[in-house]
Amino acid sequence: MDSSSAEPGNRKAERTPGALKRITNAVGAENLSLIIALAILVALIASQTDAFFQTRNLLNIGQNISVVGLVAIGVTIVIVSAGLDISVGSIAGVASVVSALVITQFDTEIGSVAGGIAAGAALGLVNAAVITFLRVNPVIATLATFSAFRGLAFLIAPGGRSIGVLDQEFTWLGVGRLFTGEEFPGVPVPLVILVGVAIIAHFVLRYSVFGRSVYAMGGNPTAARLAGINLTRMKFMMYSASGALAGLAGVIVTARTSSGQPASGTQGLELEAITAVFLGGAILAGGKGTIAGTMLAVLLIGTLSNGMNLMGIATFYQLVAKGLLLIIAVAIGQWRMVRAERMQARAIASTGDKA
Repeated sequence: MDSSSAEPGNRKAERTPGALKRITNAVGAENLSLIIALAILVALIASQTDAFFQTRNLLNIGQNISVVGLVAIGVTIVIVSAGLDISVGSIAGVASVVSALVITQFDTEIGSVAGGIAAGAALGLVNAAVITFLRVNPVIATLATFSAFRGLAFLIAPGGRSIGVLDQEFTWLGVGRLFTGEEFPGVPVPLVILVGVAIIAHFVLRYSVFGRSVYAMGGNPTAARLAGINLTRMKFMMYSASGALAGLAGVIVTARTSSGQPASGTQGLELEAITAVFLGGAILAGGKGTIAGTMLAVLLIGTLSNGMNLMGIATFYQLVAKGLLLIIAVAIGQWRMVRAERMQARAIASTGDKA
């Protein structure tokens, strides 16, 4: 009697998830691991320098990650669909030069921003055309355009040099602050732009038909095509979106540095963006990845760079650290994919045994 009455209670306790499991389910296992890694990194940096937790330094981290964060959002969309875009850093360089040319020649801030974004979207369409019509592998295609677009940035810049921008209203996009006070330095405008774009991208990728199509392409392109998804049109939309976001990043680089930069300020963006996407939970095979995970990874990489700068660690060590992060991120992604395949195979085998 006692044992039978206690049994339903035990079953109920087993069915009730613990607090840790509920948090993991809500946040996501990959995101939770990133949060833990970020907390450990912050603790290590704070133990070495008192400057880290200063308000201005924390806001500077937000400002510094804005450019790579915008690029990483576009790359996330492409990688989730089982594609890749290595040319985003070069696209940002072209957009930086275009926005500087527009502002200096036509004196229009809106036109400068629109011109940079349009240039990025157009180059993204070039990537999509090479991949879809010429049937070139995305890695090879965007590696080729990475070089070609870098050269294009120098070609359209007069004499291949940077273009000075003196318009104060335009440079506000890169160095301006909101909500400033007597003791509060203000929130950087680029950080506000990044947060806004990230929120929009999160909802589009997670809740829209476009987002579901992106995940379907990455999970099983054959099934996606049979389900009526136009893969060619989707690729053009995704690569143009990635190019447009890289273009916006290039515009912010121009506004921050008060000059159109063919290479300086955008070189290496592709490495940091791709590292962040894989570190955020995406895999090479596609079908996995989130904007939230990518943003956490961007914050982790930005915090690492900031901490190394505060501690006076040389730049080349930072490059080594970012390269190692990319290797680790891809290795973890491959391990997750293999584990998922094994679990699926065991589930199929157990179902067959029961039958």
